Formats: sequence, C-alpha cells, structure tokens
Amino acid sequence: MILERFALTDRAAVVTGAGRGIGAAAAVALAEAGADVLISARTEEQLGEVAARIEAAGRRALVVPADLNDLEAVGTLAAKAAAEFGRLDFVVNNVGGTMPRPFLDTSPRFLEEAFHFNVSTAHALTRAAVPHMLQGDGGAVVSISSAMGRTQGRGFVAYGTAKAALAHWTRLTATDLAPRIRVNAIAVGSVATSALEIVLTDDTLRTTMEQATPLRRIGEPEDIAAAVVYLCSPAGGYVTGKVLEVDGGLDRPNLDLGIPDL
Repeated sequence: MILERFALTDRAAVVTGAGRGIGAAAAVALAEAGADVLISARTEEQLGEVAARIEAAGRRALVVPADLNDLEAVGTLAAKAAAEFGRLDFVVNNVGGTMPRPFLDTSPRFLEEAFHFNVSTAHALTRAAVPHMLQGDGGAVVSISSAMGRTQGRGFVAYGTAKAALAHWTRLTATDLAPRIRVNAIAVGSVATSALEIVLTDDTLRTTMEQATPLRRIGEPEDIAAAVVYLCSPAGGYVTGKVLEVDGGLDRPNLDLGIPDL
C-alpha cells in the first residue's frame, strides 16, 4: 500500500521553532505519522500545547524551551532527543526568519544576524544530529527555506539572502552526508502564521496577496507539514539535495512593501 511508505512508526525527530505555526504543524504531523518528537522554542506554554497534541496522536513529546539563536543550545537538542527516545532519525530546521528592512537600513551586522539565525542554527543542529543518525538507520534533514530565496522583492535583502544560503547549504550538505542521510529543504510561500498576522487581519492586504498567488489562497501550516512528512518518510527516500517549492505557484513576491525608489 502506498500510504505505508509515508509511515514513520517508532522513529524520532527534533523540530525547532515548534511552539506555533509551521513548526507546530510539522511536529504534530510527524507524530501522527508515528514518530516521537522533541520540540523546542522560546515559549514553554506554547510548547506544552503542541506536546498535548503529539501525545493525543499516541506518541511521546519532549519539551525543551530554549533560545534557539544560541548555537550551543541548539546543538544540545540532538543528544537530548537520542537520550529520551533511544534514537534520532529526523531533524526539521524550522527556526528562522528576519524582518524586512530597506537596503540602506540593512547594516552588515543585520545581514550577519539573518545568516546566523537562518543558516548557522540549521548547521549547528544538523552537525550535532549526524552521529546519532548514523548509529541507527541513517535519517533525513528538512530545512524550512522560503520563496524569497529565489525571487526578488524590495526589503528582503537580508532575509532572502539568508534563505538562499540555506537552500544551497541544503544541496552541499546533502552531498556530504549521502548516502545514509538525506537533506532537503522546503521553499515556502505565504503561510498563515503569526509572521503574517498584520496581513491576515487586513482584508484588503490579504485579498491582494491571494490574487497575486496563482492558487488564489494563503497557505496553511499543514500544507508545509505534509511536505515535511513526505521528505522524512520512505516515500521521499529517493530525494536528496532538493528544494521543494510549496508556495502556491509563486514566481514573484505577492506583497509589495511599498518601499520607494531612492
């Protein structure tokens, strides 16, 4: 049965930025597919709610509140998952993000901070996870990139550059870790998370974005979570070094920030 290829029964995962949005949806989806999940983010209360959903799916949850901008804290998650679950099979590098900013307001330090939060965190966790994965059957790494890593829009020089770097990090790391560990990314479009709250509560802005998206809607976190399960599961077992575009068909930004000419 084809659906059996999507099963993750008795596997174990780490998901960062899992208190809400895409990270929470991915953690719950992995649990529904059969995996135990370590979830980490800043806010313990939000993690508790996600843990309850994981446990309702019949799987174990390990809650680890942490500042995931701290590379040492990120690096400890792999060992904690392996100690709790007896194995580690999957890493979902979801934590990241950078606020848009006009070019002249984008300092070199701001650019470096964007790279740190979106790329260095993924590298730190993956590097720590690899030895644990190799003790078992290998594994899979999925990083959450963005359509802004390949499209052009004013105000996104830091965020877009960091996400483009994450996409190429994915390709290079996949080569380094093949054949036992697969490494892929998802380039997400506009998704209904807290990052888009100002848009989702403004009917005019939301309509504008929906009309500029070929599928005429804003994505849901579950759209991305389904892709995470695919890339982790045996169904995606012949896929590595790829950036899967789950973006409603975007080929250009669907929101103009209104930044004027210089």
